[in-house]
Amino acid sequence: MNRAAVPGLPSRYPIGEQLPALYADDDFAQRFTTGLDTVLAPVFATLDNLPAYLDPRVTPADFLAWLASWVGAADDPQWPVELRREAVVRAVELHRWRGTRLGLVEALQLALGVHAEVTGDGGAWWSSTACADLPPEPTAAILVRVWPGREARVDVDRVREIVRAMCPVHTVCRVEVLPGPPADEGR
Repeated sequence: MNRAAVPGLPSRYPIGEQLPALYADDDFAQRFTTGLDTVLAPVFATLDNLPAYLDPRVTPADFLAWLASWVGAADDPQWPVELRREAVVRAVELHRWRGTRLGLVEALQLALGVHAEVTGDGGAWWSSTACADLPPEPTAAILVRVWPGREARVDVDRVREIVRAMCPVHTVCRVEVLPGPPADEGR
């Protein structure tokens, strides 16, 4: 999209009408200011619509990458525009849930359209007693099971990349790709 000169775009604030009366009938001054109006009209139109540029649901598609950089959202130019918009809209929410089961499941759903289930706690411990003993070593790794959602195929490399980025650093995360939803194992 080009926001330079837009042929035929009228200026909402014509400069010629704002000149002193001395120049109102001056042909050269009016033609000169009409040229300036042509150059400035896209600038005024952009500024008049600035709130729309900052709303990821309606911003021009070429502004999405810029907005995504503001909120730290994942922005893959190969994604459909609606998915890119959704990533920017939900960026703050996903940052809030980063490092949690819900955050990992939501990130995988948003980015890849896969369904996910996360089991294991990764050795998270806490104590309400001051100077308590250190917790034991974690017994199990976090298991992330994924299965196809909106796509028929699961991109395992992308799943691992997202899991690596979203799991806490001190945890071991394993990824398992299933052909469909996991069977209920006596839960």
